[in-house]
Amino acid sequence: MNINYLIYRNLKKNIKNYYLYVFALIFSVGLYFAFVTLQYDPAMDEAKGSVKGAAALGTASVLLVAIVAIFLLYANTIFIKRRSKEIGLFQLIGLTKGKIFRILSAENLILYFGSMVIGIFAGFAGSRLILMILFKITGVDTEAALTFSTEAMIQTVIVFAVIYVLIMIMNYTFIKRQSILSLFHAVSTTENRVKKMSFLEMLLGLFGIGLIVLGYYVSTKLFGGDFTSMNELFMAMILILGSVIIGTYLFYKGSVSFLFNAIRKSKGGYLSLNEVLSLSSIMFRMKSNALLLTIITTVSALAIGLLSLSYISYYSAEKSAEGSVPNHFAVADEKDLTAFIQALSDENIEFKQINRDVIQVTAGLSDVIGTSLDISGQMEPTAIPVISDASVKGKDVSPEEMLLTGYSDAVQQFMGIQSTGEIELISPNLSYKQKLIGLDKEAYVSYYFASGGLPMAIVDQTVFDKLASDLDPKIQKKTNVYHGIDIVDPSAIDQANQIFKSLGISEETGNLSQTEMAFNQKSNMGLMMFIVGFLGLTFLITSGCILYFKQMDEGEEEKPNYTILRKLGFTQGNLVKGIQIKQLFNFGIPLVVGLSHSYFAVKSGWFFFGTELWLPMVMVMLLYTALYSIFGLLSVMFYKRVIKEAL
Repeated sequence: MNINYLIYRNLKKNIKNYYLYVFALIFSVGLYFAFVTLQYDPAMDEAKGSVKGAAALGTASVLLVAIVAIFLLYANTIFIKRRSKEIGLFQLIGLTKGKIFRILSAENLILYFGSMVIGIFAGFAGSRLILMILFKITGVDTEAALTFSTEAMIQTVIVFAVIYVLIMIMNYTFIKRQSILSLFHAVSTTENRVKKMSFLEMLLGLFGIGLIVLGYYVSTKLFGGDFTSMNELFMAMILILGSVIIGTYLFYKGSVSFLFNAIRKSKGGYLSLNEVLSLSSIMFRMKSNALLLTIITTVSALAIGLLSLSYISYYSAEKSAEGSVPNHFAVADEKDLTAFIQALSDENIEFKQINRDVIQVTAGLSDVIGTSLDISGQMEPTAIPVISDASVKGKDVSPEEMLLTGYSDAVQQFMGIQSTGEIELISPNLSYKQKLIGLDKEAYVSYYFASGGLPMAIVDQTVFDKLASDLDPKIQKKTNVYHGIDIVDPSAIDQANQIFKSLGISEETGNLSQTEMAFNQKSNMGLMMFIVGFLGLTFLITSGCILYFKQMDEGEEEKPNYTILRKLGFTQGNLVKGIQIKQLFNFGIPLVVGLSHSYFAVKSGWFFFGTELWLPMVMVMLLYTALYSIFGLLSVMFYKRVIKEAL
């Protein structure tokens, strides 16, 4: 038989099963080529601020190759096992293992490098769009041009050629080691079917759920004051990571079977067709795929969590900047202030100026601080900024009272600041007992005056005057006056910011621009969000394809069952409905578990990244769910074809 004809016939026969694999390969090659193109793009050198795209994209490209390589090798394992009977038939008709390997190599060569060529052109066509997205989310005002990089093409070809060689080595090893008899049983031995659950498996199932719940519980206490040292905090993080991952594995290994078995027993053995096609099948198959599903769930949770945190920071950039600099501009130096005001006046930019005296005073906070991560476990007296109530409109306290303001969610979570208690303000010669009457998150001076993120105190004017007359010079800032400037016309803020930077004012530590801080945070976290987003998208597509390929295997194996069910009188609609429920579980369970893991991970430490939790996190989760659901729909469509062929 002509080998070229065999190659053509096999390609034509299997192309319907390879289309999603080809799509994933084209997408992976295109995205990798686009990433590498950005590394060599001159426009990246012109990026402003802290955006250093080449190094970050280079790291991302390495991670991208790792994800794609694992996916391609695993997908090849699935496909080579699916074709084991075909390989056995080739041997029966007289083809040697060497000729069979050459046939498979030629098929893979056509599909692989054909897809790679298309992927490179797709990556080239999409590189400008990707660059535009990067510049948009990082706020870089640079034109994104479409340029073809020869270096990027060579690097892409080399990387994917190496992956192809690894695939061929895997195929050669498989064909070499298998006998004709084992080839005809390769598919049937891939699934571990168990008819009855043992007591140990039930115990492991419950233990897995318990480990996940334990990890979730500890994560809610992580920064709530239950851990009083960095060593305890580190051990708690290790406990969370280990319990959740091991618990996830045991969940797939035993918990799913245990729960579905409990549902089945509650039915007294009388299962509907939908339950036969869904529950009975899933409870055994998830057990054999426990390790794969654990990896997919863990990495999915990691991708969703990182993307949520970066988007939280990006989304909260303006509010975070307002918390750090309450006015549009803060100028510490008197000469810089005079120069900036004069420049604004020359450009006819109307502004308002706010001046507040700020002093540093040692305070005993042990009565109002709930916890400390200090090694000693005790809160020692520390310096905090203090202003008078007369300098803040709407604030009025008695000489015995005080307010704490300008604290962040992160500080509150770490230190557990109480809203009432007693604080001692200590000057070199005197001390004042003050009664804390409340907390206020709004900041009234810039973070330049804050001491390690601690809140600021507002006291009565008479107390402030006494403290100001008895200062400790060792703890004072270079200036004891906060100068805040607000631009009246919002449309003139950007122009004022350009003036601020042109005068070189922003180089001083105490000279701050609210606009510039928001821009820098968006630039940094925008780049992170861009990289994590595309890596997450790549993993989503590759993991979705793997789950789809597993469903292809199951569908082909279960085809005789559909024929029997049809002969028993069930319609095609009955079977499809059962399959839909099955796919809802197959794709829904890993998705829900991954979303749950990411939720508790983000919830435990989101306050370090921004001021808003729910909207950014929910948007990321909804987007991930929508994209992930596509593979479930494709799987249902595949099963419809299998059922139709079986009938």
